[in-house]
Amino acid sequence: MEFPQAHSQEPMMAKDQRSSPAHNVNVAPPPIPSSGYRIPLAENSAFPTDLRPLFFDADGVSPVFMGSAIFPDSVHPCKIVPALDPKCMVPYGGREHHHHGRYDLLPLDSNTMEFVRTSHGQIPHGRRPVEGGYEENGSKLYHGIATVNGVQVPGKTGLHLGGCNVSFAGGEHVIHENYDILCWKF
Repeated sequence: MEFPQAHSQEPMMAKDQRSSPAHNVNVAPPPIPSSGYRIPLAENSAFPTDLRPLFFDADGVSPVFMGSAIFPDSVHPCKIVPALDPKCMVPYGGREHHHHGRYDLLPLDSNTMEFVRTSHGQIPHGRRPVEGGYEENGSKLYHGIATVNGVQVPGKTGLHLGGCNVSFAGGEHVIHENYDILCWKF
């Protein structure tokens, strides 16, 4: 299978795409999308400077964020490293791929989201994961965090993957046990 090429369509809802509730106090705000509010970015976009990272690269200094890379027929959870060019890295086909094109940054909201320990691609019982994308065949992908060489690395997980796939040091690493999946809080 060939690595998907970048695409400019916007299948995931971005922060600026949500509708604002009327200023009437009797109107409920719209529900949070299943993928969370996103910040749409591209290779030449200025990276937001007001976000606090939860992760750092192997150097211990470079911030790392999570997001989703947009392709013609799929959307893949990815890691985003503002110090790199391009900033978006995707685990795919055994390698770490530099993503050229559109990607969405997912700001983590500790009031509504939390990491939950899991293994073997499973969704923890009674939990609803934050949707991170989908494969070409429609299989859902979720945001995961796995540890490689002592470094926490954002990646993708799903029932069909049997673990958490992350891009690190040029390769795709598959962690089958004891990684975290990003879930909505109850």
